[in-house]
Amino acid sequence: MKKINFLLLADAYKYSHYKLYVPGTTKIYSYLESRGGQFDETVFYGLQYFLKEYLEGVAFTKADVDEAEQILNGVFGRKGVFERKNFDYILEKHGGKLPVRIKAVPEGTAVPVHNVLMTIENTDPNCFWLTNFLETVLMQLWYPSTVATLSRSIRKVVEQYYDETCDESAKAGIDFVLNDFGFRGVSSVESAGLGGSAHLINFMGSDTVYASAFAQTYYNAQQVYGMSVPATEHSIMTLLGPEGEKEVFKHVLQAYPEGILSCVSDSYDIFRAVSEYWGTELKEEILNRKGRLVVRPDSGDPVMTLLKVYELLFEKFGFTVNSKGYKVLPTQIRVIQGDGVDYDSIKVIYESLKSNGIAAENLVLGMGGALLQKVNRDTQKYAMKCSHAEVNGKVIEVKKAPTEMNEKGEIVKSFKTSKAGRLKLIQEKGVFTTVKEAASPAADVLQTVFENGVITSSTTFEEIRERAKITQPAIA
Repeated sequence: MKKINFLLLADAYKYSHYKLYVPGTTKIYSYLESRGGQFDETVFYGLQYFLKEYLEGVAFTKADVDEAEQILNGVFGRKGVFERKNFDYILEKHGGKLPVRIKAVPEGTAVPVHNVLMTIENTDPNCFWLTNFLETVLMQLWYPSTVATLSRSIRKVVEQYYDETCDESAKAGIDFVLNDFGFRGVSSVESAGLGGSAHLINFMGSDTVYASAFAQTYYNAQQVYGMSVPATEHSIMTLLGPEGEKEVFKHVLQAYPEGILSCVSDSYDIFRAVSEYWGTELKEEILNRKGRLVVRPDSGDPVMTLLKVYELLFEKFGFTVNSKGYKVLPTQIRVIQGDGVDYDSIKVIYESLKSNGIAAENLVLGMGGALLQKVNRDTQKYAMKCSHAEVNGKVIEVKKAPTEMNEKGEIVKSFKTSKAGRLKLIQEKGVFTTVKEAASPAADVLQTVFENGVITSSTTFEEIRERAKITQPAIA
């Protein structure tokens, strides 16, 4: 497959900026932040992939410039907007390596919103236009960072309900509570790798196999982190029709007589399947297995369906009551909910289990499009803005401060107001704060990770997972 031409990975208008910056501009310094959003902190992840895949080493060749010139002349319908001499200069002066410096928070770090996460500046005064030319591709950091943030936020919810309803010994299973079912629901294979691996920072359950390979390729992961189990789908369960469903259930148990096995059971009547098939005719076989059957409802209201399923399972298989007073099914049987699962419904589901005396450990979750696809740049309001420039030898602190009309018809200052100056992220007494470089002697959390075509600092997937661990108390 032909490698993507790096020079085509920018918004069209970016190619006109070299002429639109005021004459005498020699430095553009910009920063990336989350300006708020659904969650009050964001997990930074994915930069090393973009550096390795697109920016490291010789970013482009003469042939790439030739192709870009032909395409961009067509894009603008005229010559002269795409100025090939800008790119030829980088080829001749820098050998095709990008003269920029990028600093960033260590990947996996959870940083409160409204803080600097990354800075970028040109290192060659003739390439002042390059800083924000790179915004288009680097801004895609919003995606893996948002998935990592969402997944970690769900882990907080899971840990909260395990703390409230489960014995300590059950917490070893939290790594496998949320399972990534999202590969088929994402827009590209690249998204599956980025988003799928972002989820693996927080959990280890995943059907997105490529996510594990991605973590090994770009983050030197020392093991396979995305783990799964044999599981059926409706094409298997409906093969013999309603009258043959019980035979299929029997066959499924015989096909994998040991280990964890997940079986979708709602093809015709989930309640009959649980009560008559699993809970009566196949009950002893399930209880005598060296493993666990995970029953999967896949339709209906998640809360009401689950409560009825658990009522039947407790009736048929019995239960124990743990030290916190909540019911626990025999270890050979559990339930997975993979339909209608998102951040909000997970909280509702766990609260309903708790209210009905059911321990959180009885349930595992599958999450597809809501995990890897039902997010966008505004979920956490990511933006990259210029905050420092040098023009004709003069240092300028740059910022935007829009005035806007709110829903009440009032004129107010926008949340899009940006920061000014050269920035650093400091951490004092565990609290992250963004300040101007000269404002504090505290060490900068941001590290130089890329300079002039070279990755100067790399990280491993193990280090990222360690940084992302939840140490603060769970939140509602």
